Amino acid sequence: MPKALTPTDPALAPINQALKPSDKLDLYRTMVRIRKFEQRSLSSYQSGKVGGFLHLYIGQESVVVGTQSLLGANDHTITAYRNHGHGLAAGMTMNECMAELYGRATGCSKGKGGSMHYFAPDKNYWGGHGIVAGQTPLGTGLAYGLKYRGLKGCALAFLGDGAVNQGSFHESLNLAALWDLPIIYVIENNGYSMGTSQRRSSAYPSCLAERAEGYNMAWDHFDGTNLYEVRARTHAAIQRAHEESKPTVLEIATYRWEGHSVADAMKTVYRTKEEIEKYQREHDPIMVWRQTLITENVATEAELKLIDRAAQKEADEAADFAEASPYPEPESIFEDIYWETDNKTEAGNTGRHFFND
Repeated sequence: MPKALTPTDPALAPINQALKPSDKLDLYRTMVRIRKFEQRSLSSYQSGKVGGFLHLYIGQESVVVGTQSLLGANDHTITAYRNHGHGLAAGMTMNECMAELYGRATGCSKGKGGSMHYFAPDKNYWGGHGIVAGQTPLGTGLAYGLKYRGLKGCALAFLGDGAVNQGSFHESLNLAALWDLPIIYVIENNGYSMGTSQRRSSAYPSCLAERAEGYNMAWDHFDGTNLYEVRARTHAAIQRAHEESKPTVLEIATYRWEGHSVADAMKTVYRTKEEIEKYQREHDPIMVWRQTLITENVATEAELKLIDRAAQKEADEAADFAEASPYPEPESIFEDIYWETDNKTEAGNTGRHFFND
């Protein structure tokens, strides 16, 4: 059985030593932009301007920023429904993301997908999926496509700790191991499957990632609070994928500050108020990285506050943009259903579709 990836001093890892001061500030900026976007989204929801589901990423920012900061031209990402941070980290704009929450035509999915369905194929970001673990076989397919085409890259398939018990996830692990696919399954373990703790929902030896040993697959388990740690440990998995075309399971411990979704009225019942406050006080990834930047003399408190204010301004302006944007035209309900009909291919012109009746 493969052993867990060997941990190293994260700050001294070559991948982190290569970071320029401007790179470190960019990491901070991206985390803050995600935080401010999510806070503004919650405000819009509470004021009745956003409907449907809303799964917030507040508290988990370091996971997606740390992992996606390592990706290159042939690397791809796919995730579940808590996907706003992943989209912004991939390079999506706040305007298109906020407009999608508002159900407007200027949204990234033309106002038809809502909170759970952000997509940016031009940025190698494949969504945003509402079916628990449904993205894991799709991510496996992305990795298969890379290998089939002979491209040196990898796929990052993000999932929550609740998804590890789904059959589709285990089927994905089996195929990835059988076919030596360049994929990294990133378990963002925030401790609770909706409202059920990990101990009550999952059987495991020492951690969830260790299940990978059943598939003869490498794995690692670490805390996701510090960006240096996330980058160093994820980089090792990416190297395995790029150089050996081998899969890995990463379990990154994190914590969501809000409920499973905004409709989670029990968030302080299955978790104590003291537990939430402890994580906010001691494990806020933004504050941890902020202190790192100050300690390393990368930035001053005043300079970081400017970044905070700029992110808040951007989020507020995105909400204004969304509110001023038009709703989709009723006729557009027939678009974006079948690729063949939208692109008028031979199959689209000759095939039979439900709206031809």
